[in-house]
Amino acid sequence: MHIPPYHKKESWQRFFVGALIGAVIAYCIVMYMYGSMYEKLFAEILDLQDKVTELKNHNDALLKAKEDLDTPITVEKIEVDIVNDKELQLDNDTLMKQQLEGLIKKEIDHIVGQDVTIVSESDKLLESTIENKEISIDEFTYSFTVTKLAIITKTVIIEVKGEVSN
Repeated sequence: MHIPPYHKKESWQRFFVGALIGAVIAYCIVMYMYGSMYEKLFAEILDLQDKVTELKNHNDALLKAKEDLDTPITVEKIEVDIVNDKELQLDNDTLMKQQLEGLIKKEIDHIVGQDVTIVSESDKLLESTIENKEISIDEFTYSFTVTKLAIITKTVIIEVKGEVSN
């Protein structure tokens, strides 16, 4: 039995080349869609992990406050804001910004549940804790300086200015 030599005909060659190019384009489209979906899910997971950590700290603080009903106002929440995120090119990269804010919160999460007056007295210690920590993510090392530290209410608000060092 003889197989016809379709590979020599120009019309079949065009068909095979078109099918190959179509397969490459379809593969690129599928990889782009998968990557963007994975990035959205990863951002959602990071956000939910931050919320779970925050709620656990809040729950621990409330349980401790319930045990000691005579305790004064305690710190319940920490908010971190990176002031110069556009200079660090983090305004488009929300994942990196969330990771940096989460690592800064993790560094000082021991203040959740403590008395506000004790935390306000040790504000210099908080500042030096944040400023002396260098955070490495994706081959970049970030160092931060505290520009604003507000400990008036149950929420501690910290504004930091970041710098990238090699």
